Amino acid sequence: MYPKSLQLLIKELSKLPTIGEKSASRLAYHIINNDPKLSASLSRAMIDAVEKIKQCSCCFHLTENEELCSICSDDTRDSTVLCIVEKPIDLIAIESSNEYLGRYHVLHGLFAPLRGMRATDLKLVELAQRVSEGSFKEVIIATNSTLEGDATALYISNILEKYELKVTRLAQGMPKGGELEYVDGITLSKALSGRVDIES
Repeated sequence: MYPKSLQLLIKELSKLPTIGEKSASRLAYHIINNDPKLSASLSRAMIDAVEKIKQCSCCFHLTENEELCSICSDDTRDSTVLCIVEKPIDLIAIESSNEYLGRYHVLHGLFAPLRGMRATDLKLVELAQRVSEGSFKEVIIATNSTLEGDATALYISNILEKYELKVTRLAQGMPKGGELEYVDGITLSKALSGRVDIES
């Protein structure tokens, strides 16, 4: 029984991840019943982010720079260690642990055929190219401890078999079924320091 314009706003908000119709309704109500400047600034911020943010040409993290993100352009980072994550928010979670000072590679997804996410949809060709051309000695696979995360880790370890690398996975300090973005810094720090070899 909402007005049509509010119905449309709710419909669009409910398309966002983890936002159901009830949450979308609450957000929409908050937007229209607060300072009118909020909706304008929110709209500008979204358009600005979409127009300015792109993927780093090396690791595929998010950046506003022309080519490289701030991590890839940092010469003080350890170029012998590469950490593979599913999404940018996982990279940020690992950075907040202050335990890791190497390089990253963002997959932008996990191998999940049942959800239509194929291996070719991930940044795996680019990963293989980076490893073959780089000076990496260790690759840390930091995918989530879920069925899809495990499948992706195994798939990646098989790709990396032909290279002379130490391939490790985050230690199980992370809860099974947990996602990196929700893991606290201490747990992440222990998981990084206690990482283990992957057996294919």
